[in-house]
Amino acid sequence: MIITTTEQIPGQEYEIIGVVSGNTVRAKHLGKDIMSGLKSVVGGELQEYTDMLSDARRESINRMINDANQMEADAVVNVRFTTSQTTAGAAELLAYGTAVKLIR
Repeated sequence: MIITTTEQIPGQEYEIIGVVSGNTVRAKHLGKDIMSGLKSVVGGELQEYTDMLSDARRESINRMINDANQMEADAVVNVRFTTSQTTAGAAELLAYGTAVKLIR
């Protein structure tokens, strides 16, 4: 499966199948939140949140790929990410793009 943020796949022709997406909602962990609060006083990267968002991004991409596989796509082009706060302390990460079938 080819995944790209570009609108085109160089050297490939394809037909558009449709929009695909994958999302996950993640909540802050109380223990990690306390440690991040302490770090914010002295400065520096909040590694716990960086790791949480990296995991969420991977999960949303995997779910988007699964959606594309169900449509029998060969690639997903124009991939984008968006986030939104769903409740206090929880956020959604959404990956979406256009599923395409390569013309061979």
